[in-house]
Formats: sequence, C-alpha cells, structure tokens
Amino acid sequence: KSSLRMSASVSAMDFDEILKEIGEFGRYQRVNYLLICLPVLFAAANSLSYVFTAGTPKYRCRVDECDDAYLAEYQTNWLDHAMPGTRDKRGYFTPSDTCMRYAPNSSVNSLQPWQHSENHWTTQVCNPSMFLPEQTQRCEQFVYETGEHTIVQEWQLTCKENAWKLAFVGTTHFAGLVIGTALFGYLADRFGRKHVFLFCTIFMGLTGIGQALAWDYISFLIFALLNAVGTSGVYPLAFIIGVEMVGPRKREMTSIVLNYFYAVGEALVGLTAWMLTDWKHLQLALSIPPIFFIVYFWLVPESVRWLLARNKHEKAVAIIRRAAQVNQRELSLELMASFKQQKLSATDKQHLSSDPEQHQIWASVKQVFASHSLIWRYTLLLLIWAVNAIVFYGLSLNSTNLSGNKYLNFALVCLIEIPGYSLAWLCLRKLGRRLALSGSLFLCAITCAASGYMTSGQNWLIITLFLLGKLGITSSFAIIYTYTAEMMPTVRTFLTYRLHYYLNTFFFQIIRSGGVGVMSTFARFGAMLAPFVPLLGNYYEPLPLLLFGSTSMLAGFLSLSLPETFHKKLPDTVSITKSISP
Repeated sequence: KSSLRMSASVSAMDFDEILKEIGEFGRYQRVNYLLICLPVLFAAANSLSYVFTAGTPKYRCRVDECDDAYLAEYQTNWLDHAMPGTRDKRGYFTPSDTCMRYAPNSSVNSLQPWQHSENHWTTQVCNPSMFLPEQTQRCEQFVYETGEHTIVQEWQLTCKENAWKLAFVGTTHFAGLVIGTALFGYLADRFGRKHVFLFCTIFMGLTGIGQALAWDYISFLIFALLNAVGTSGVYPLAFIIGVEMVGPRKREMTSIVLNYFYAVGEALVGLTAWMLTDWKHLQLALSIPPIFFIVYFWLVPESVRWLLARNKHEKAVAIIRRAAQVNQRELSLELMASFKQQKLSATDKQHLSSDPEQHQIWASVKQVFASHSLIWRYTLLLLIWAVNAIVFYGLSLNSTNLSGNKYLNFALVCLIEIPGYSLAWLCLRKLGRRLALSGSLFLCAITCAASGYMTSGQNWLIITLFLLGKLGITSSFAIIYTYTAEMMPTVRTFLTYRLHYYLNTFFFQIIRSGGVGVMSTFARFGAMLAPFVPLLGNYYEPLPLLLFGSTSMLAGFLSLSLPETFHKKLPDTVSITKSISP
C-alpha cells in the first residue's frame, strides 16, 4: 500500500515535470489552445442568441384610416393624433402601449390615404378630428420598424400577454444548461473529454439550425432547450482539454484568456445581429460553423489525465511525445521511464471508485447541518450566488433596452467582462476574498441604481454607469467561485487534482468536494428568473436597474459577514471550517 501511494504521488509530480520539459506553453500547446478556443466563441454566441432571435422589435398599431395599405411607415407625423404616446426632442414617437390606439370618430367622413390621388397620407387627411382621445381600443394589426424581424412577427407574439413567452425562451435556455452540465459531466468521465466535447459542439450546431427551421413557438422552445444542453458542455470541456497541457506557471493565464474568448463570442452576437436583422439568418450564422469542428476529431488530442485515469498509458505517452516533437524538446529517459510505469493515479482512482469517500462526504454533510453557524454561512453563500447570477445575466438582457444602438450596447456590455475578469484576478491578490467580493458588489449596486434613476439625460453617462455595473458583477461572479471553494470543507482523502470541470470559471484550482457545484447549480436556477426582470420596466422604467442595484447592495453587506480565507489554510474538515472566524 505504501508503494502504491508513493507511485501515485510521483504520478502527479511527474506529469507537471514532463510539461516543464516539453515547454509550458510551446508551439504544440499554443496551436491546440487556439483550436479549443474557437468552439468557445460559438458556444458563447449560441448561449445569448435568443436575446435577438426572441427580441421585441419596435412596433405600433396599424391605423387603417391613415396608414398606407401597402407601404405603411413606422414613424409618421400624425401618430400623436391616432394613439397614446410621447415624442422626444428629435421628433421620434414612442407609443405608450404598442397594442392600443384611439377610437375612430365615426361622425367624421375620412378618406383613406391610399385612395388619395397622390397615393400617400397628408396632414389634412389624418387630422385630430378623426380620433377620440378619450376612448382607446385594442388593435389587431401592427406596423413594425423597418429591418428587424424576430419570432414576434413570425408567430404574432405581440402585446403584453405574450411578453412572458419571449422571456420564457431565456428561462428554457438556463434549464437546458442545468440538464447538460449534469449529463455531460458523467458522459465525459465515461467516454472521454474529446469525444464528448465534439459531440456537444456539433449537437449545439444542429439544434441551433433546428431553431432556425422551427415551425411554431413550441418547436422553437424545444430546440432552444436542446441547444442549451449542447452548449453547456463546450466551455468546461474546452477548459480541461485546452488548459491541462499547459505548464503550472501558465495555467492561470490561459484559463483567464479562455474567458476572454467567451466574452468576445457573446459580443459577436450583437454585431452579427446588427448585420443580419432576420432572426433565421442570425441563428443559422451562429449554428452552421460549429458543425465544421468535426475535423477536430483528427486535430485535437484526448485529455492526457483522462487517458491516465483509464490506464491508457500508451496513448498518453504518444501525445506527450508528439508535444515534445512539435516543441522541439527532448524528454529525459528517467522521467519517461517513470511516467510509463505508473498505473492509475490515486486521485483519479478515487474519482472512478469513490464509494468509501462517499460515506465520508455524507458524514461531513451531516456535520455541516448540525452546525448552526455553518448553515447560516452557506445560506448566505447561496443567496450571494443567486444574486450574482440574476444580476449578471439580467444586465446582459436589459442592455438592449438602453437608449442608442442596442446592438452596440449589447456588444459593449459583453466585452466589459474582459476587464471584469482582470479586475477580479487583481483584487483577489491585493484585497483578499471578502473585500474583493463586497467591493465588486457595491460597485455594481451604486452604478446600477444611478443609471436606473438617470432615465433621461446624457446617454453616454447612462451607458457608462451601466457598463460599470456589469464590470462589478462580472468581478464578483469570478471571485465567488474561489471564495466558496476555499470555505468548503472536504474529506482529506477526497482532494483531487482534476481541473475545474463542472464550473464556468477561469481559476485553475483544487475542487473542494463538490460544494461549489451545488452553489453553481443553485445560481443557474436563480438565473432562470433573469429573463423576466426586464419586463418590470413595463410598469416602472427604472425598476429593473433599481432591483439589480438593491439586491447587489444587500449581497455586498451579507458578504462582509463571511470569514476571510486569503492566506489561510484551506479547511480539510468541518471542524476546521467552523474555526475560521469572520
């Protein structure tokens, strides 16, 4: 037994030594890393495509008394007489209710503009006397602003009673993420990272095409759910395959850069929707390219650690030799001999046959529930996770409601995640966990509340505050992964060297028993509510941003009651966890 433990300890050490010998981030790793990052772009794009495919275009009631029968225009100078609404300083009319108009005055004999000799409306034909402002009525036909075409026009999902259907598309997406995360975690352990990664990527593309070809709202929802299931497996598996072959000193950098690719992929949705205004063309543009990643079957290697866990040492050695050859490095004979002789590593062996540890884990869970202080601490963490998820995704969805170019606004809100991740990395090193988390949440709270109250005024200032809010919540979301992992107790024999697989985070770290996964899953359930938050703006315009600000402020104050874990020994047992004081 002692010799087996020694061999296992050597295994973990030798693999990192081999990575140092072949080059920590040589040509082989750089090419492989870039190939892996490309599907991440499309996974990010597919994860937010519904913002525009199921978005609400600008529309108003059709007024038969005044609108041209064939070429009705969205903006005209008689709209103030025909329906309730407001006109801004630039003369742009916005209806207060897109499905209501003033009742026609039957006592006035109106001449329809398309019957006019000049074949267009005139202010003399459409005048205030033709309508009764004190009486409103519901309309059944609509005039849309030129250009954007979404599922709203496709299946007539207009008016307030159908708004929930559009928001429910986002909720369906997050439900698919929950299903896919659990499903592909198991499949990747069983059948290999590369094969499941390729399956997820191609499945994402095929189901995305299915969305574009959907024949009704229900079929669109089904394909949206399946698309999210496939999308959920792309990023975490890309993290493993792309980062695990990188040397210890370069892992943190490459894991952060992978999130940069994800942010760029999200921003591409807005820019692509700007160019392709038809929802079907947009969905096809984001879904067809991933199918071509099938060539990765011959280009991308399998996870070396998974091969070792499955005792496929020859294939693992072949990948190591290939990497050394491409990097123009030579492996020492002693190190390779030691590497070849190793059997199943202790850490992966525990993952494949973890029945003894499961009893110890359940024993730790029982101890947690027996401690009121730990229950309170983990309840706070659950609330903070939920706030992070709702605000993070809610701000992305709400960005299209800002004044100005909604496509550009959306792209900027996604790209601000890049400095957000960098801010988290910096704050974690300089401020510690507690101040970094609370400070990020306070930044989000203050800027969201400020931009919510500034419903009118300088557009650039409102957007700047909004972006700072997204910056803060991005930093907070990144920090909470590390913070939670460090507070979670674990069984001593259950520490594992596996990469951060089940979670969408950029930190390369040891997983703490699975408690972080519970928090992350809970956050995804919270994120299901995010698509409905922008609907609150129909009742009070600043309400969504005020809600984001108030909940972030509450989470910030709650985080101050958590213990600091920076430069402290990670808890191996529940008793040690209890001893960490705030």
